[in-house]
Amino acid sequence: MPELMQALKGWESTLFSFGLIFAAFMVGLILYGFLFHFLERAAGLGWFFTDRRMVDRWVAPVRIILPLVMIVMVAPFLTFHQEIKVVLTHIFTLSFIVSGTWLLINTIDGLQTIVLARYDIMAQDNLRARAVHTKVNVLVKILLVVITVIAFAIALMTFERIKQFGVSILASAGIIGIIAGIAAQRSIANFIAGIQIALSQPIRIDDVVIVEGEWGIIEEITLTYVVVKIWDLRRMVVPIIYFLEKPFQNWTRMSSSLLGTVYIHTDYTIPVEELREELQRLVKTSSFWNEEVCVLHVTDAKERSLELRAIVSANNAGHMWELRCYVRENMIRFIRLNYPECLPRLRAELEPKEVFETKDPKLKGKPKPPEMGPTF
Repeated sequence: MPELMQALKGWESTLFSFGLIFAAFMVGLILYGFLFHFLERAAGLGWFFTDRRMVDRWVAPVRIILPLVMIVMVAPFLTFHQEIKVVLTHIFTLSFIVSGTWLLINTIDGLQTIVLARYDIMAQDNLRARAVHTKVNVLVKILLVVITVIAFAIALMTFERIKQFGVSILASAGIIGIIAGIAAQRSIANFIAGIQIALSQPIRIDDVVIVEGEWGIIEEITLTYVVVKIWDLRRMVVPIIYFLEKPFQNWTRMSSSLLGTVYIHTDYTIPVEELREELQRLVKTSSFWNEEVCVLHVTDAKERSLELRAIVSANNAGHMWELRCYVRENMIRFIRLNYPECLPRLRAELEPKEVFETKDPKLKGKPKPPEMGPTF
């Protein structure tokens, strides 16, 4: 009989513990429901942390975190065997660390989305937007790496065996770290270069650059490499340290606006003033011109032609390319239709050869033979 009573008592104790876990789980779900009901109602108030994009990223991790918090709070009152209790507490703690890290990462992702949405990188004058996008993207990548490493370290610290052998593990880790550091010097240099570029910003997202003789646009900046989108849709992947160690051209470093040149070669008889008027008329009819610069100069006078240089301005590299092609095509068309005689041409003047008079009918009208020197 005493054994049966002990068994019943043990069964009731186990049932009580499972009931307590279930009750804590349900309380967590109820709190989750109340919390997100409030956030849904507050979404229209314009508060930063009630933004729909932020709330959507909180749903999944909070649905796990709140029940886990409630279970961890009631864990000391569970009547399981001590070993089982320790194992369950450890599992709940690890789950809380993982879900908390998930929540933090989603929060950073939501903040990144909200901040970048305020800066339109597709705008014509997007210098400020490109600077913000570059800085935020690189710093977010750094934060995610740091958070992941810290969370992994905290999770490892929950294991007793690791604590017991901590000295030997740290010594081994130190040796391995030294070896890995020597082997990964280039990667560490790239990582530090990524931080430098995020702060000093010699390049930004959507900058127009010339790298290794290729014209392209900065498409992506990571902690270790940069992706340059070449004009013909190829992608050049460049180590990020390249932009700190080697010279390159950045056409949009200070402003997204650009100046473009169009060279035209004509005859000396071309009326330059009329070409200037035509250039003004052409750019005013183009949607690619930003109404800032439009000039035409005679930049060189060669032995066979004049060199004319038209300088025009546009808000970005794409518009500049289209404007240059438009000006070049229509200026040549204007010259061909109105002044075809002013196109570049090669002049040659032919003089009649001297004809000598002779009484010999066979030689009459023939060119005069070259004079011969005295013969000895």
